[in-house]
Amino acid sequence: MPRRLAIILGPTAVGKTDFSVRKAIECGSPVISCDSRQIYKEMSIGTAVPDKETLSAVKHHFIQTVPVTSPYTAGDYERDSLALIGRLFDEGHDTLVMTGGSMFYIDAVCGGLDDLPYGDPALRASLWERVRAEGAESVAEDLKGLDPLTYSRIDRKNSQRVVRAMEVCLVSGRPLSSFKATGTRKRNFEIEKIGLERPREELYSRIDRRVLRMIDEGLEDEVRSLLPYRGLQALQTVGYKEMFDHIDGRISLDETIRLIQRNTRHYAKRQMTWWRRDNTIKWVKPID
Repeated sequence: MPRRLAIILGPTAVGKTDFSVRKAIECGSPVISCDSRQIYKEMSIGTAVPDKETLSAVKHHFIQTVPVTSPYTAGDYERDSLALIGRLFDEGHDTLVMTGGSMFYIDAVCGGLDDLPYGDPALRASLWERVRAEGAESVAEDLKGLDPLTYSRIDRKNSQRVVRAMEVCLVSGRPLSSFKATGTRKRNFEIEKIGLERPREELYSRIDRRVLRMIDEGLEDEVRSLLPYRGLQALQTVGYKEMFDHIDGRISLDETIRLIQRNTRHYAKRQMTWWRRDNTIKWVKPID
């Protein structure tokens, strides 16, 4: 019987957690998380980590396993997840369930990533300092001169991607867009992609309600506990960035909530735009 990896993907708040747990129980599989923020130990409320009841229903991997002080890339995830997948198949599983909304993580598992140069921590720190002082779009203007192709494609408000693109350019002396994969890496298992989707207004309503739950659950206290680390890459994340501004006294709590809801909706839209390019995804509406 062929080994198969079922990847449950979709925009934030669409219902991946419940769907993947049901699928995992059906397949006798653990859940392999593919979320670039839920992997951090100190980030729970703002990343919508599954509750204790859900985590106890089936075993979960890659949930709160890395400290925010340890940079963790899609390349790291490719290496670690493939090692886990291989071990689980060898233990006798014929179908494994993976779920998440991190586009680069999923791409890394399915086909591998380009062999990009190692980063320079000191350079990265200086770029993040510029982002904090001037904003990501200002730093992206420098990227325009070094790598106009990446500049034209990148979300120039996404601090993490702007910094990484600049770092690659400055470390390698080459534009990020010049690093081309030699081709999709073959995996020794079948991959099935199941995409969850809902009507836009329904999804946006779920996002808005989720943000309100995060506030009620103590998002502000969680973010306050992370103030010493606010410059780290892991915390350049919707929900945390806006709450840092509130804690600084720049915006009211009501405005913070509005911005988190708006920016989360924007992120969900970018996720769907990304995945609409992939005609191998089977799209379904989750049953609540």
